[in-house]
Amino acid sequence: MSKSYRDGLPISAREFIDQLLRFRRGSISRRHFLGVTGLGAATAVLAGEFGLRPMPAYAAGELGDRMSIATWPNYHDPQTFIDFTTKTGVAVEVNVFGSNEEMLAKLQAGASGWSLFVPTNYTISTYRELDLIDALDLSKLPNYDAAAQNKRFTAEGEVNGVLCAVPKNWGTTGFAVNTKKLTQPMTSWKDFFDTSMTTGSGRSMVHDYQLTTIGNALKYFGYSFNSLKPDELAKAEELLLKVKPHLFAISSDYQPAMRNGDAWLTMCWTNDGAQLHRDIPEIDYVLGKEGGEIWTDFYAVPKDAPNKAAGYALVNYLMDPKVAVKEHIANGAPSTDSRVNALLPKDLLDNPILYPAADLLAPLEFGAAATLTDPARAELMARFKSA
Repeated sequence: MSKSYRDGLPISAREFIDQLLRFRRGSISRRHFLGVTGLGAATAVLAGEFGLRPMPAYAAGELGDRMSIATWPNYHDPQTFIDFTTKTGVAVEVNVFGSNEEMLAKLQAGASGWSLFVPTNYTISTYRELDLIDALDLSKLPNYDAAAQNKRFTAEGEVNGVLCAVPKNWGTTGFAVNTKKLTQPMTSWKDFFDTSMTTGSGRSMVHDYQLTTIGNALKYFGYSFNSLKPDELAKAEELLLKVKPHLFAISSDYQPAMRNGDAWLTMCWTNDGAQLHRDIPEIDYVLGKEGGEIWTDFYAVPKDAPNKAAGYALVNYLMDPKVAVKEHIANGAPSTDSRVNALLPKDLLDNPILYPAADLLAPLEFGAAATLTDPARAELMARFKSA
């Protein structure tokens, strides 16, 4: 490699490494780094020898040294945040939530401390209407490629023509069952609830999340997952109150109990189902034949984010297909991005948990915005939990 120069004079190897580390942390700009080291046109050599990828130029100190993200249980490869910290110097604090209602309440209360969060598709319009999220500045997200996205799953990131969120992944809501403990085949939400009250009594779990817990109880009767009709909600409540004494727990973080054998049956999201089946093959993931939920999760920047620069930097990093593919392999949820799909191993693309048959996907419903703030559903869930 050619010599490096500062003010026309060669710099030492120690000085060069110091400047390189400052550049990786984002504390100096790319332009400053190239000027101080004298590399100039040798950027390609630098990239080849040190494995650097171009990153947006940030002013010294612009990214700060820490940020916080609000997300879901078991949802990221921890190494992703370690690598981001190594490259930028920004430590990432991860806050885990079990429902979109919790996230909404936290943001409405103010001073959440989040610089980034992971809302589900049906909530984004409400966040925008309440002025809780920013319209995204795409100049800060060069790794995002709208043309690579599958519009079936990503349309709700836009509100009135304004892009407010970019997609992380999509998936479904079904249930996970330990087939060594519960040997009777299960194919429906009727099977799920009936088993919870019989052979699965004391070993079953439902989400601490009204959308899915109420929605799947509605599917037991063949009603819409998003129903707001009083008579249909009353039937769902009757079922939930009947099943409540038989439950092991009401929790959206159900993997530990399924892994240690305390629970044998749980409502489950795609990514958890894939992780559980990968590690414990007797745990199957089932989509209820009556239907249920299909969803997309997004990245969004809160209006009051304390470190928006770092929030954008992290989203942009996560949108890099080479980073995203590692996230998807660890996470287990399918991607909306064709660039990522091109990098995924064939066994993941062929996995029926991640990419179910068309006849199983057809009856699934995206969550409706009205369910997020509907008082009847909120009160029903509160009564169920306190019963």
